[in-house]
Amino acid sequence: MARLIYVATHGPDDPTKACMPFHLAVNGAAVAGIDAEINLAGDATLLILDQTIEAVVPIGFPPLKELMQLAVERGVPIYV
Repeated sequence: MARLIYVATHGPDDPTKACMPFHLAVNGAAVAGIDAEINLAGDATLLILDQTIEAVVPIGFPPLKELMQLAVERGVPIYV
């Protein structure tokens, strides 16, 4: 089976770039039946904090809070 690893490096200072790996993993790969995981590196490690999850709202993608919920529902692991 295919497997994708999305590496996030952008933090809350650029919400759209920060949410892109989450969106691709949960609304793209996972929906297509591809095993996906998200690795947070650098500034992206801040995205795992509750206050950041609540605050990050990108342009063109769902809010980070919704993407995190979908990651849990669809079994997409997130590594820091």
